[in-house]
Amino acid sequence: MSISQTLAPHLPYLRRYARALTGSQASGDAHVRAALTALLSGDHSLMEGVPPRVGLYRLFHAIWQSGAEHYDESAQSGGNPASKSPESRLRALTAAKRAALLLTAVEAFSLEEAAFIIDETPEEVEAAILGAQKVIDSQLASKVLIIEDEPIIAMDLENLVTELGHKVVATAATKDDAVAKAKSERPGLVLADINLGEGGSGIDAVSEILASFDIPVIFITAYPEKLLTGERPEPTYLIAKPFLPETVQATVGQALFFHPVAEKAA
Repeated sequence: MSISQTLAPHLPYLRRYARALTGSQASGDAHVRAALTALLSGDHSLMEGVPPRVGLYRLFHAIWQSGAEHYDESAQSGGNPASKSPESRLRALTAAKRAALLLTAVEAFSLEEAAFIIDETPEEVEAAILGAQKVIDSQLASKVLIIEDEPIIAMDLENLVTELGHKVVATAATKDDAVAKAKSERPGLVLADINLGEGGSGIDAVSEILASFDIPVIFITAYPEKLLTGERPEPTYLIAKPFLPETVQATVGQALFFHPVAEKAA
């Protein structure tokens, strides 16, 4: 099997991770392309004796590391970490903490695998995760709209985000109801299923909402490959069903963390 065939199943998820890590589709995809170019040109290679997915993420970090370090260094100039801009928020959270949180909570790597990927010890990764989540949760409480046609799932999501300190201002099971409630409640974050059954499309609901005002959106779906196609536009934040509480926690934190106007609606 060729290297391209070996890595192909993992690329959509690496792109998801890169976007969440950088807070930008353009930046995340650019770093993934740079890693793949380095691999295919022979400048870098996957480490032998490790699973291809782990090796791919480690390679990505080797390419991304210098840029991340520069970002953190530029952050040392000070400023208010609770500022509304993502750049200011990053001053309160190092690249290692962001990576540790996403690798374990969103990408489902073990502590040992995450440590290998970012070249830290498992103990350092665990400490980084706790520190990252504490910073994120303390700064970014927001109002949340849940778009989900399955009542049990909607209730689970409501309980999860409420426990994280956010306020669920509305839930909606149809496209039209979601758009109406978004306009009336002005949430700071939307969690949206993509398939609302007879209620329409969650993607269409989000498109209409975003036409009115700018807020971060997290899509939730049992079929992430339908959205991670390589065609634009793609969602920056995506949670696969069935989801783990820590995955929701990490993704909500990242979505709010990187959005410059998220707190205006809170």
